[in-house]
Amino acid sequence: MKSEVARHIVLRLFGAIRVGRLDLIDGNRHWVFGDADSELRATITVRSQRFYAHMLRGSIGLSETYMDGDWEADDLVALTRIGARAMPRLDRLRRKWHPVLHRAQKLADIVPDNDLAGSKRNIAAHYDLGNQLFSLFLDPTMMYSCATFEHPGQSLHDAQLARLDRVCRRLELTADDHLLEIGTGWGTMAIHAAQTTGCRVTTTTISQEQHDFAREQVQDKGLEDRITVLLEDYRDLTGTYDKLVSLEMIEAVGWQYFPTYFDRCSRLLSDDGLMFLQAITIDDRAYEVEKASKSFINTHIFPGGCLPSLEVIHSCLAHHTDMSTVWLDDITPHYAETVKRWRETFAASTDLAAELGYDRTFRRMWELYLAYVEGGFRERRINDVHMVFAKPGRRDGSVFGLAAEAPAGDLVK
Repeated sequence: MKSEVARHIVLRLFGAIRVGRLDLIDGNRHWVFGDADSELRATITVRSQRFYAHMLRGSIGLSETYMDGDWEADDLVALTRIGARAMPRLDRLRRKWHPVLHRAQKLADIVPDNDLAGSKRNIAAHYDLGNQLFSLFLDPTMMYSCATFEHPGQSLHDAQLARLDRVCRRLELTADDHLLEIGTGWGTMAIHAAQTTGCRVTTTTISQEQHDFAREQVQDKGLEDRITVLLEDYRDLTGTYDKLVSLEMIEAVGWQYFPTYFDRCSRLLSDDGLMFLQAITIDDRAYEVEKASKSFINTHIFPGGCLPSLEVIHSCLAHHTDMSTVWLDDITPHYAETVKRWRETFAASTDLAAELGYDRTFRRMWELYLAYVEGGFRERRINDVHMVFAKPGRRDGSVFGLAAEAPAGDLVK
């Protein structure tokens, strides 16, 4: 009976789909929801009746039943896109209940906190899964953030290098600069900046695996005199730097600490310094209900993670720093293509992933994760931006030339 009630509720929820076509197959039963003639379509095939009850738990239930093999989809990206198009209507309902739910979530402490100990634990849960895992789908640069494609058909490797060149240009890096990088990754940004501009780089991470890998790369390339790799939280950093870069690290900061993050970045920069931020953002209208909600992504993929909105970024700049925004570029279409490349490469490497010890449940989780974020970018539920901030002493006007340079623009398919 419980299963029948849950199925009835799920069918009612699917009945609210207006854009795209969703087919649901359960044994000899077949339902069609949404626009039957839509080109955007996906089919869910139910393998276990557990699917219905767990669907009522939102994205966590959806993901866990997929991980367990309780349902299949012919196109996970299309399924995510259909869901993303339906979310604005659901957001309006969630906003009504947000004040009550948010208090309950805080009391229950269900959203991981990113204090010093929590941040290290949360980062390790994702980035210390093993460098071999990430090498299965990243290109040789090991850049785990959005590339910028200069022309259709460009390789992911070349697009990542193009993005790094773009960062160096926007920061106007020279051999006289000391660059601080918050969020080392596997060391590629630091190495590229030092090799191409001659600048000194101090880069920091709280992932032990990434720290050790980056140090080895720096040593192998003979750049120990130009690059220092730290294993420190951004809140513990001291000193003054000419330039600062942070590539998709802000998503791990946690919503409670966005003001702290921007305050620290501002304090670490010289009075005429520049900061380059690459950030995955969420729609301003969805931020409040998403920031403290328990979801598939912040439970199974990035514990403690939270996407800022542009409104939150600008508010933090205005109230917690003396920096000003001098340039912004939306590169979202490039992320949809970047993740597509990752997803296809990961899918082609599933046998190797199994040989490395990543079991079927884990592999299905990552298949869903990559499809989930690709669909989010394609529907602009989430976005990716490049931003440059200037300290008040930056009065020579050179940064204003950035506005005249061509934006990344849409990626031609």
